[in-house]
Amino acid sequence: MSGSMGRSGLPSGGDFDEEELFVKICGITSEADALLAVGMGASAVGFVFAPSSRQMAPAAVADIVKRLPHETVTVGVFRDESRRRVVEIAGQIGLRAVQLHGFESMEDTRWIAERVNWTIKALPAGHPNIERFNEYGAQTLLIDGPNPGSGELFDWRLAEGVADPSRLMVSGGLRPDNVAGAVTHLHPWGVDVASGVESSPGVKDPAKIRDFVHAAREASRRASAGRAAPPADVDDGVPGRDASGGPELFDWQDDG
Repeated sequence: MSGSMGRSGLPSGGDFDEEELFVKICGITSEADALLAVGMGASAVGFVFAPSSRQMAPAAVADIVKRLPHETVTVGVFRDESRRRVVEIAGQIGLRAVQLHGFESMEDTRWIAERVNWTIKALPAGHPNIERFNEYGAQTLLIDGPNPGSGELFDWRLAEGVADPSRLMVSGGLRPDNVAGAVTHLHPWGVDVASGVESSPGVKDPAKIRDFVHAAREASRRASAGRAAPPADVDDGVPGRDASGGPELFDWQDDG
């Protein structure tokens, strides 16, 4: 499944505008929501194969992928799956990328990255292995909350300067009303969202997707043009942790 690679080692071939902020809508559970996300301007759609209220069977995802525009970037999200199974599922479905969102070792991540076109490795903010990210062999680093998985905003200062921004994606509690703040503070290459654009777990909301994509891209354009300050109605404060605690769920596992 290897292919040509573009800027910063990312897949090339005109799949998406490399000058625009990459926006991934994750936790897709239906063909209608996949087409909705693409129609609203998302760069990629993600399908969860790990235990979750949004978990999908490979055969169901294969049916959806076949009906999407050919240029759609499709991502499979795995958590501590065997490396051979990750590559097998990606190859059978024809996924454009895989996202490893568990405790995958550097060795296993490198093995997978050698066999798929694009590998995204997720690590929690503040994790010591972020400094050793290159040893994973993945093209893209996705930073989530410091407890993998709270599904809540994390202190963005934990992700400042820890990675080449051109290889950085940010996730964890993002919504239409706060994504501009994350983009403004971190200048990432991309952002990733699941529950923040839903009307109920696993069901995407058209208005929220539209507003999320617009807010994220506008913040990126302002930052690129040297006008990084978000509009007054956008929350640009550095978030803190939610003192109320709660179940440790990834954003795509959150049951609402």
